[in-house]
Amino acid sequence: MSGLHIEFSGPEDGIPLVLLHGFGGDGSAWEAVKAGLPDTIRVMAVDLPGHSRSLDADGRGGAGRMAKAILAGLDTAGVASFHLAGHSMGGAVAALIAMRAPERVKTLTLVAPGGMAKEINAGLLARYAKASSEAEIRGCLEEMSAPGFVTSQEVIDHFVAARARPGQAEALEETYQAMFPNGAEEGQGVLPADALAGLPMPVFVIWGTADTVLPCPNPSALPASFAFSVLPNLGHMLPEESPDAIIRVLGQALTSES
Repeated sequence: MSGLHIEFSGPEDGIPLVLLHGFGGDGSAWEAVKAGLPDTIRVMAVDLPGHSRSLDADGRGGAGRMAKAILAGLDTAGVASFHLAGHSMGGAVAALIAMRAPERVKTLTLVAPGGMAKEINAGLLARYAKASSEAEIRGCLEEMSAPGFVTSQEVIDHFVAARARPGQAEALEETYQAMFPNGAEEGQGVLPADALAGLPMPVFVIWGTADTVLPCPNPSALPASFAFSVLPNLGHMLPEESPDAIIRVLGQALTSES
């Protein structure tokens, strides 16, 4: 197995912000967000196990295995404490990291996170896991995004190249199956509500009302302690659709006291 791929940017000192992307993507999903963050912030964008440059890293499969592997990777990188943000499946992984090592996570930001409820568009994700051509990938991303949002050709080309890596299709299928411990018809695995409510660090959640992958919940469905921002008429691909909104929420997180 090769190691976990982490892209570092910003200064070498200070408490870093660790970014976790969603299913089928990689750390490049955060490029627009990173570009808008203050250059005083140390940023670590992770490729999740089984994805892109972490294709053969330890921790492939479900969110729990990924969380354990990422904590080990941060240990290897000498990172004791960190701010943490995750999108979609990366949000579920981030929440699990916060549950496993609450003393290390200064703040937690969840962007349309997985694991909050059983409801999920399993059929769309199944097609996305298998998508390899430009037309297939663009079609899936159009369904995941708000109406009218156009994914750039540069991003599409990046995905086509990433999906062409030997073993990538098999790794995504393995991860997809792990999302549904009781079968896709039963919905995704759900994180324990008591553990979420008991997280000691500030938690920020941001979600689009036009999310076709993970439906935007009512505020009452999340712990009352979570700071919940709802984005009208935006879809699931928020790091690309609305980086400014994520930068705003991350700014709140990074200046909050744990």
